Parts: sequence; structure tokens; C-alpha cells
Amino acid sequence: PQGLVDIFSFATARAIHTNTLVAWMLLGFMGGAYFILPLECKRELFSVKIAYLQLVIFAGTAVTAVVGFLFGWTQGKPLLEIPVPLDFLIVAAALLFVFNVGMTIIKAKERSVIQWMLLAGVTFLSVLYLFGMPFHKDLNADYYYWWWVIHLWVEGAWELITAAIAAFIIIEVTGVERKVVEKWLYVETGLFLFTGLVGTGHHYYWIGSPNYWLWWGGIFSALEPLPIALMVLDTWMHIRERKNPIVNPLLWTYIMGLALFHFLGAGVFGFIHTLPPVNYYTNGSQITVSHGHLAFFGAYALLNLVVFYFAMPQLKGIEKFDDRLGVWGFWTMVTAMIFIGLIFGVAGVLQTYLERILDLGYRTAQINMRFWFRAVLFFGVIFLSGVLMTVYHLFTLKKAAD
Repeated sequence: PQGLVDIFSFATARAIHTNTLVAWMLLGFMGGAYFILPLECKRELFSVKIAYLQLVIFAGTAVTAVVGFLFGWTQGKPLLEIPVPLDFLIVAAALLFVFNVGMTIIKAKERSVIQWMLLAGVTFLSVLYLFGMPFHKDLNADYYYWWWVIHLWVEGAWELITAAIAAFIIIEVTGVERKVVEKWLYVETGLFLFTGLVGTGHHYYWIGSPNYWLWWGGIFSALEPLPIALMVLDTWMHIRERKNPIVNPLLWTYIMGLALFHFLGAGVFGFIHTLPPVNYYTNGSQITVSHGHLAFFGAYALLNLVVFYFAMPQLKGIEKFDDRLGVWGFWTMVTAMIFIGLIFGVAGVLQTYLERILDLGYRTAQINMRFWFRAVLFFGVIFLSGVLMTVYHLFTLKKAAD
């Protein structure tokens, strides 16, 4: 809306939107890891004080960065706008996190695939962030390493963390044999890394790299839905083979939502969008925005909510909770996000046709997309209502009536 643009620019709004999202997701990963580690390792965290110190550093840095964006304090890199001095604080928090997780696992009496998968994910996440910090005089070189953070975080490190946390919660909820889950975990994470690492190449074509990267990247990107599809199949198998009754159906609904939405948003939409003949026209359009919203919500926002609904009842000493409001919150968010993704997709197809087929100007395309942006705003308000219902439900969990 123009009224908002008059206060601060779209670039500032996007920086606040994306960086707040990433900070919330990372805080969720960290909290989830700290909650499951004592249960998985059968011992307390190596240091609770380090965990609190890390929380203060990371959360304080994130808030400082968002406020700084309003005053133009930014590094300038899209999606990596946090200024360099704050980058070092983020790295410090990440190192504390890796150290605390690593020492907890090393001192555990038993070792498991989930422990090492989680440690690999958080270490990979921390190392990759370093490549986005330096500036390179050559813009192509700068964007080459920029993609190491942007792509390999969400299709590499974050996938390892997601797989490890989801696997632990599935074992706890269903009672399915650990060896069954860990067998699939090897396959899924191996494929995530195999397809995700080389799949980064579908971005390289646009920064002046050799043409072969478009096809290498496109082919391996096309394989990226495979491990996600296996995750869906894996989850379905656990339903059939479970030994424990599902005490809280809403938690299981979130687990299934995570698997299915992950497959559709990150897998299917990503596959269609990154095929080389398609991406040639659609790169950087609203179709990218559609894929981003569906993928981030399906793969990582729902993971955080799975962790919250797994942890909160235990923290409150509730075995079975009343889930009526939570069900409303879940379906409101999911339905609204599906419409947001589809509407952005329609706007992207229109934009691609007007700008890249008819060769019309940017402003002409924007005028013709206004209706769809208003529709996104409408469903965004509905999505926000679902978020508020979910947050309220989580903080006011009550025992289910007998």
C-alpha cells in the first residue's frame, strides 16, 4: 500500500519481513534442539547458562537489526541485509549453539543417528553463514557465495535439522521402532544433500557462470522432491506401524501437514519453477514469491509448530489437551497460505507474460497485478487471525475434558 511505502521503502519492508521470519525459524530450531536433546541423549544439556547467553545474543541482535533497517542501517545484500558488525554477533551465538549441542552429544551415554544428524545440521548452518559475510568486488563472485547461504541453508542445513527433529518426535509420538525411522533418515538426508548441493547450480546461470550449470542445477533440482516424497511415504508408514495411540490428534495433524506441505510447497512448486526452460522466463517473478511462501511455511514454520505442540503440553504437565481452538488455527493458517501461494502464482504468470513475453514495462505489469496483491492482503489478514488463534491456544493449553 502506498501509505506504507510513504513511511519506509519496499526494500526496508522486505528486509524486516524476511529477516524476522528467518530469526523466528532459527530460534525455533534452537529451542527444539535444546528440548529434544536431553530426551534423546538421556542427560541434561551441557550448559543451560550457555543456552541462555546464546538466546540473549541472538534475539538481541535480531531486534537490533530490524530496528536498524528502519534507519537505513543495512549491508545492502538482499535477504542478508544484517550489517557486518551484527553478523559477528550472529556467528558468536551460532558457535555457542554448536558447542553446547556438540558437548551434550559427546557426553551422552548412548549415540544415535538423530544426534549426529542434528549436530551436522547446526554445524553446516553455522559454517555456511560465514560465506555471506564478506564483500567481493566482482558482483558475480559475490552472488556466487550469496547462494551458498540462501540456497544451501534452506535446501541443505535446514533440511538436516528438520529431518532430525521430525524423526525424534515421530518416534516419541508413534512408538515406531527406532531402526525403521533411522533407516529412512539415512536415505532422506543423503538425497537432500545429494540433490540440494548440486541443485544450487540452477541459480548460477543468472550470475555469469558457464551454461552447463543451468542444466546440472535444473536436473538435480528436479530430483529434490524425491527425498521429500520419501518423507511423506515414511510418515504414512509410521501411521500404519505405530504402536502407541495418538493421544493428541492435533500434533499428528501438524506432523502430516509438515510432510505434505513440504512436498507440495518446496518439492512440487520448486520442481516446476526451477526447470531450466521455465526458470528462464519466471526467475525473479512473483512465481518465486509463491514458491518461497509455500516452501517456508510448509517446511519450516510447520516444523516449529510441531515442536511447540510437542513441548508445551509436557512443560505444562498435560498429557491430553483440548485442541478445538488449535484445530481452527491450523486450518485457518493452512487454507490462507494455500490461497496466498496460488494468488502469488497467478500474479507471477501474468507478470511473466506481460514483462517477458509481450515485453511491456514494469509499471504496466504492476498496474495489472494490483487486484492480485489486494487479494493476497485479504488472505494475509485471514492468515494472521489463524496465527493469533494458534499463539493464544499454545499459551493457554488446558486439559481435555474426560
